Amino acid sequence: MAETEAPLVEMRNIQKYYGRVHALRDVNLRIKRGEIVGLLGDNGAGKSTLIKVLSGAVPYTSGQIFINGQEVNLRSTNDAIAAGIETIYQDSALIPQLSIARNLFLGRELRKGPGFMDRLDLDRMNEVAASLLKRVGISKKIPPTTAIGSLSGGERQAVAIARAMYFDSDLIILDEPTNNLGVAETQGVLRFVREARDTGHSCIFIAHNIHHVFQVVDRMVVMRRGAVVADDLSPRTSSIQDVEDIITGEHAA
Repeated sequence: MAETEAPLVEMRNIQKYYGRVHALRDVNLRIKRGEIVGLLGDNGAGKSTLIKVLSGAVPYTSGQIFINGQEVNLRSTNDAIAAGIETIYQDSALIPQLSIARNLFLGRELRKGPGFMDRLDLDRMNEVAASLLKRVGISKKIPPTTAIGSLSGGERQAVAIARAMYFDSDLIILDEPTNNLGVAETQGVLRFVREARDTGHSCIFIAHNIHHVFQVVDRMVVMRRGAVVADDLSPRTSSIQDVEDIITGEHAA
């Protein structure tokens, strides 16, 4: 039976130039609701530029982007967030001086009290933060009032993951989410990706560690030199070697 439901996200013929550099070449990408897609490619393949376009961080030169079948113009990261797209970069911006809880809710703080008398609901934010830290695999007891600046790189990444988990976005873009993470934290991230699919959310999962990708994705998309060279690779029918050969150009898709 033919698929009639519009994809959650569709990018059509996306081109991106940086001066004379052709960073994205006629890219087409479709993400279904509840689908986990691995985006793979060597350094310089165009992955980072593509997700920056989709997250509203950089403008594209030409092409179209559709969310739930409706064309959108993502002029900023706020536009993307409003459209249900949350992006977690490898160097996700966190404010070192603020606590874990304050970073989790930055710009979207929980408040309590009536009208102009309202104030930050610090107790509730701390409670939610403590719960989320356990969910992403941080086993040691770190108080949610702890300043971000005192955490390890892996712990900071876990906090960024926890933020996306709480705000329940339709599409979560994870850029190298397991980089610099320990075993427990990595398993927490992979568990979160599986939970996202089970609850009907979608993810784009970008990682150099193909073993992690194979554990969680439904489909793999490979980019090379700014173009998509394969978009229907399944971890059930393709081997890691097959995918690596396509990434390097040893074999065509």
